[in-house]
Amino acid sequence: MLKQLLTSPMEKFIKIESLSGVLLFAATIIAVVWANSPFGDSYQAVWGYELGVKMTNFELVKPVILWINDGLMALFFFLIGLEIKRELSVGELNAPKKAIFPLFAAIGGIAFPALVFVLSNNDPEALAGWAIPMATDIAFSLAIMKLLGDRVPLNLKVFLTAFAIVDDLGAVLIIALFYSSGIKWMLILIAFAILGVLFLLTMRGLYSKYLLVVLGVVVWLLFLKAGIHPTIAGVLLAFTVPIHRKVKIPEFMEALDELQEKIIKAPRQENGLLSKAQIEHIDNLDEWTTEVQSPLQRMEHKLHDWVAYVIMPVFALSNAGVTVSTDTALNMNLILGIALALIVGKAVGIFLMSNLALRLGISKLPDGVSRMQILGVSFLAGVGFTMSIFIANLAFKDNPALLDSAKVGILIGSLIAGWTGFLILRALGSPKSDSR
Repeated sequence: MLKQLLTSPMEKFIKIESLSGVLLFAATIIAVVWANSPFGDSYQAVWGYELGVKMTNFELVKPVILWINDGLMALFFFLIGLEIKRELSVGELNAPKKAIFPLFAAIGGIAFPALVFVLSNNDPEALAGWAIPMATDIAFSLAIMKLLGDRVPLNLKVFLTAFAIVDDLGAVLIIALFYSSGIKWMLILIAFAILGVLFLLTMRGLYSKYLLVVLGVVVWLLFLKAGIHPTIAGVLLAFTVPIHRKVKIPEFMEALDELQEKIIKAPRQENGLLSKAQIEHIDNLDEWTTEVQSPLQRMEHKLHDWVAYVIMPVFALSNAGVTVSTDTALNMNLILGIALALIVGKAVGIFLMSNLALRLGISKLPDGVSRMQILGVSFLAGVGFTMSIFIANLAFKDNPALLDSAKVGILIGSLIAGWTGFLILRALGSPKSDSR
């Protein structure tokens, strides 16, 4: 029973991410075909159309693609922040022994791709993209795993998810430290003061999702105007959401029994509608249900579908449309550097660092998982798509030719890495392998 309670949320998470990966793939294909079709001009026109607000002393006007990358993706990063906080509090990263294996894997998956990229690149302008191959796209990777069915044990999927979340944390820190410029520190101080108030309220048990939304928009705007990418605000805001419940399960179950009895005994109306007493008891039930849920878990649950099924596919549709023609001046050195970093850097880094943790005796393989399966997952981690394209937009925002080249490298590297990982895991696994 306990095992089922622990694994069911993870299985649901994997199912959502897997379907999201399919949608991402479809959106990518549509974007590439659209951008290179006779209607390619409309692709650029749609995402380049400017929207915003203009007032006497305030102006916020951006192309649609930047509203997506700076606005909608802030929600994506907010969800990442919720996942990181959950994993650090009660998940796979909440204890040193549990965290060491995915942590070592993540360190390898961050450092080695960057090293391969730098060593394979001799273009000073292109070096700005050194962080592009560092993050793993959980949705795409789990979608590939989903194709293998029960040939892949659940613990291997949990391992992939855990180190990919650490990868994301590393990417967030890198964006904040290396891809922000011209910082206006006074605006940042105001933003952190607001975040401090939210943290203080949370510590005192005072939490309101409506207050979080209102102040969250203010913090996002302050980060935007301050020169730090506003998606970072999403991560920081996530850490102000409390994870602990106000009501424990035994207390909730006791109240549930009492309310059930009261609803049954309450006067009934002959017209089939609820009586006033029944409505009051059901309202009480709704309050108890809210109190027993973790605010973080509830918000993550509500937001996950929107991010997986809407925001990420829209991001892919608006960003993956690389125009390729005989006139396109692609930087082959950059393409090769990113592809090599995603394929070789990720696989070597994750596999070597994972094995180092095992050899040092500070960690152990997850139950039912072999070293060769770790190798397969190491290649799957080379699918960098969403975060890689996001960082490429920051690194080459003023150089369209390098940005297009980076996207081509990301698509090629992710495709080869994903296919290689799939073939390795398929060769190693057999149906029902997770039941052994």
